[in-house]
Amino acid sequence: MDPLSDVLSLLRPHAYVSSGFDAGGDWAVQFGDQHKLIKCYAVVSGDCWLTVDGVADPVHLVAGDCFVLPTGRPFRLGSNIHGTAVAAAQVFPAARRGGVVTLNGGGGLFLVGSRFGVKGNHVDMLLGLLPPIVHIHGHTERAALRWSVEQMMKELREEQPGNALLAQHLAHMMLVQALRVDLDMDNGERVGWFFCLADKQLGAAIKAIHAQPAHQWTLQELGEIAGMSRSTFALRFKERVGEPPMQYVTRWRMLLACSRLETSSDSVATVAASLGYESESAFSTAFKRVMGCSPRQYGRVRTIEPETGSTRDDEAHTVSPDL
Repeated sequence: MDPLSDVLSLLRPHAYVSSGFDAGGDWAVQFGDQHKLIKCYAVVSGDCWLTVDGVADPVHLVAGDCFVLPTGRPFRLGSNIHGTAVAAAQVFPAARRGGVVTLNGGGGLFLVGSRFGVKGNHVDMLLGLLPPIVHIHGHTERAALRWSVEQMMKELREEQPGNALLAQHLAHMMLVQALRVDLDMDNGERVGWFFCLADKQLGAAIKAIHAQPAHQWTLQELGEIAGMSRSTFALRFKERVGEPPMQYVTRWRMLLACSRLETSSDSVATVAASLGYESESAFSTAFKRVMGCSPRQYGRVRTIEPETGSTRDDEAHTVSPDL
């Protein structure tokens, strides 16, 4: 898979909720910490303002725009930037799969979309690779998402056979399409792992790391793949991605290890060998340095509460009052 697909797969989106929101008059809603949630919505009609904690500039959303909030930060939606906001719990009932929530009689804004729960003790590290806001607003870019949005609207309003499964696939499509379009819009100036995927040189190196995580990578090899000298590659990678190349190689291996420890019965020695470590002890040292605990301690966390058909995370993300 490509690096973006790798990251989204490790996040294991689940417990999706697709819904609509129809607001009118003067209004503002404050959404709290969205821990372990990714949100993807499109404005069908009207407009509103979006502010996200830690992001200085508010975003004006108009009909046709799509926005994704991948990092779980608290945010605010409103008909204007200022004014008192009510808590989301006062507006939205316990979440359900489908349906439209109306505020003040509606008519001023209508948006539609989905939210996903994501699994794993390592999700904060993975979500940190994505931008805090993805705002799709160009005419050409809007067209790429139009079909998915229109179909999602139809699924929300009609209870056809297979509704739940189709809505799930549409929600995933909206998420991937929005992230893909945001990459296409990048001018090479934005900093972060996600935007480096669009950089032909750094993106090639990241793709190679993801394709062969067990390979004994060196700066020289990665620099050659990127078409740069070893020193230039190391400097540019750290400036754009936010960490040195070899540190990223190790961190990606540890994220893969976390997934294996959570989802398989493989031994620590087997996981270590699959990621290129010659000994379990070398792997355990690297794992503890990155993840803060040993692989065996990490694995035991997953056995405290046996897996069932519906986890506690599933339940929390399915019934919490929210958009």
